[in-house]
Amino acid sequence: MTERIVVVGAALLDAGRLLAARRSAPPELAGRWELPGGKVEQGEEPEAALVRELREELGVEAETVERVPGEWPLRPPYVLQVWTARLRPGSAAPEPLQDHDALRWLTPAEIWDVDWLDQDVPAVRETLPNLGAGAH
Repeated sequence: MTERIVVVGAALLDAGRLLAARRSAPPELAGRWELPGGKVEQGEEPEAALVRELREELGVEAETVERVPGEWPLRPPYVLQVWTARLRPGSAAPEPLQDHDALRWLTPAEIWDVDWLDQDVPAVRETLPNLGAGAH
């Protein structure tokens, strides 16, 4: 069996909204939206990888909250795992520093206004119940 490579995605939540990031590369994915994140390096914990990727891609200090149930196949050998995450107090606002050209905070009513990457759709669906929590 080939070894799986885990890709971590962040369901970054703030005030009942979910952060979506628009891909600028590679060309076949450009213009579509995803949960920010990236590959877990060898010997790295998924949660640590997520914090590192959010720092690299968005320039933010974040912390993972909990893993979203499920795992979604990407092109082999990659699989997607998603964690809910939140910005740490004092973190900078997210900016599209790497691999993205736009960011949007989406309310539950706006979630499907963007063209999500196919593999992110089930993860986003699983995250929806977390939206609105803590927004009262």
